[in-house]
Amino acid sequence: MTQEDILLKENWQTLLLFLKNNLGKKPTDLNGVLFLIGVQELGQGKKVFTKEQKQDLMHIAICKVLSFGGYYELEGVDKEGWPHWKLIKPLPSLDMLSQEVLLKHFVIEYFKREVGLHI
Repeated sequence: MTQEDILLKENWQTLLLFLKNNLGKKPTDLNGVLFLIGVQELGQGKKVFTKEQKQDLMHIAICKVLSFGGYYELEGVDKEGWPHWKLIKPLPSLDMLSQEVLLKHFVIEYFKREVGLHI
């Protein structure tokens, strides 16, 4: 395990602990954290979402966090208040584990920039 891998793992655990302390519940995985980001970015508060809306929230979150890497930019918001993103730089071709590492890196960046988390 490289030093970078160790740092990412430590930062990820710090993030999960932060979420547990602030929400009273610790997300169990990356998808749970992405869902929270999607709800936050939608900005409509806690409510019941359909399965399709939950998938859309995950997409919003992925686009938002990958925007920190220059992959997506916000195109606008529709009449229901849902943000729409456009791909501006091709995503790297990665295996599943590498995709997860990339997303975790940008999720941590999201919480640093948007929430002011100090990791």
